[in-house]
Amino acid sequence: MQQCTQSGPTAVQIFAANERMNQMLMEHLDPATWRASPPGKVRSIAAIFTHVHNVRTKWIRLTAPHLKVPAQLNRANCTPQQARSGMAESAARCAEMLAEALGGDGGGSGGRIETFRRDGWAKPWPMGVEMLCYMIAHEAHHRGQVCMLAHQLGYPLSKEVTSGMWNWEKLWKDEGLPGLN
Repeated sequence: MQQCTQSGPTAVQIFAANERMNQMLMEHLDPATWRASPPGKVRSIAAIFTHVHNVRTKWIRLTAPHLKVPAQLNRANCTPQQARSGMAESAARCAEMLAEALGGDGGGSGGRIETFRRDGWAKPWPMGVEMLCYMIAHEAHHRGQVCMLAHQLGYPLSKEVTSGMWNWEKLWKDEGLPGLN
């Protein structure tokens, strides 16, 4: 297998764009959807966002315990504002973790953290971009759930929001990140 050389955005920048998508989604959700009971036995939108934040805190606690672990959020009483603030804080700690794990800039050069522990029951993974891929896939899955639930609850998101989550060039620009090549 040929090794890929690092070029373009680093893991930290990619995770920042991922977080911008989360924040954009929370900013544009109709407040009526936050605690609404979705059809079937599924999490509410509030529970989904608190889950994403709380899983991040677990990744930080298990993988980089030397970093300040953000407080967990309670899905039963978490407000949208608390979720946005908590998510921003846990994203910042995840960015620090990625930078340390993948090198000072999060670009893959190796760093202080040697393994990624996604859960207490799971076998640790050697450090690599797989950590970033796992983190992004987890959050993208839950963003999809939120979009679907908002629609099912009668509050579909605007095309500006749903298309905006795919406009990486604008996400990069909004975050002040170097442009995509």
